[in-house]
Amino acid sequence: MPTFEDLVAEGEAVPTEGWDFSWFTGRATEQRPSWGYAGLLADRMAKAEAALDIQTGGGEVLATIPVAPPVLAATESWPPNLDIARRTLAKFNADVRELDDAAPLPFPSDHFDLVVSRHPVLTRWDEVRRVLRPQGTYLSQQVGAGSVRELTDAMMGPQPVDPSRSPMVVVAEAEAAGLEVVDLRQEALRMEFYDIAAVVHFLRKVIWIVPDFTVDAYRDRLSRLHDFIERHGPFVAHSQRFLIEAVKKP
Repeated sequence: MPTFEDLVAEGEAVPTEGWDFSWFTGRATEQRPSWGYAGLLADRMAKAEAALDIQTGGGEVLATIPVAPPVLAATESWPPNLDIARRTLAKFNADVRELDDAAPLPFPSDHFDLVVSRHPVLTRWDEVRRVLRPQGTYLSQQVGAGSVRELTDAMMGPQPVDPSRSPMVVVAEAEAAGLEVVDLRQEALRMEFYDIAAVVHFLRKVIWIVPDFTVDAYRDRLSRLHDFIERHGPFVAHSQRFLIEAVKKP
């Protein structure tokens, strides 16, 4: 049986580039939202004339669409993901731009009839509205307030929940920018971590769960969590997700 040190070393060795989570198979699970973002994305993309995916990651989700619109663009801020996205989305001749998450979008006003984003770090609602055509749609699956807080608290002790990711706060921001929210759904989704290697890799990959995470800094907490999993079974947490759809008013 692998030791604590073996598992920690394994979790540290896995590359973190892109948003491919296949390594977690058999080591961690997460329920998926009932609305099926990938299916919604495919349906909307098939009907669009010009579409933009903001903060595309490595383009893994966008690459699953069977039909791409005639004009397809994407943005990404992290250079390792950017290289992956350009390779992944080359089959669509997508225009993939490097862009800081807080920067204005480098596209003309009224340019896209569809703007999408999966798990954005932040949303520039003023920019989304600007680049959308009148009656254009913004569709996004986002991370809600307190997502995976059980793991955050296990590592850092009890932490306050940031209300800025509350769905109702996001709705207010979208409406303040001049968009009409036409759909909002939210769910809490069960996650299970079966070994400490999965925890280490997850915290390295999803850096906002424990923002200053390193194995050395959190070794004692990791050791305690390893002992818990060995004695009691999987560590359970809950991710918070919501789907928001908004339309640009004429």
